[in-house]
Amino acid sequence: MSQKQSSRSSLDAVLDVLTDRHRRRLLVALLEHDSQTRSNVQIPDDIIVGDEELERLHVQMYHVHLPKLEAAGLVEWDRTTNEVQRGPQFETVRPLLDPIRDQVDDVLEE
Repeated sequence: MSQKQSSRSSLDAVLDVLTDRHRRRLLVALLEHDSQTRSNVQIPDDIIVGDEELERLHVQMYHVHLPKLEAAGLVEWDRTTNEVQRGPQFETVRPLLDPIRDQVDDVLEE
């Protein structure tokens, strides 16, 4: 695979990760945390309607969102403590996350 194809493939993978608002919210929350500190990033209250949705979101985070973010190298996730911190590839998406953070109300909603 050429370097150009590899770069395109990497960009596609990053954009795929950013398609879900819950993953975007988590990554934006990690922008605010020191990369040297393990932080337990909370699920924002404004996206939760009820206990059933909260449970579904936790299941999705555990089985879909966090594994996808971890596989992309964007987060490191300790499954024992449920702590999340920036992963080794986090800085590669920072240029995409900064504008999202600046327009949080418009960009994070579906």
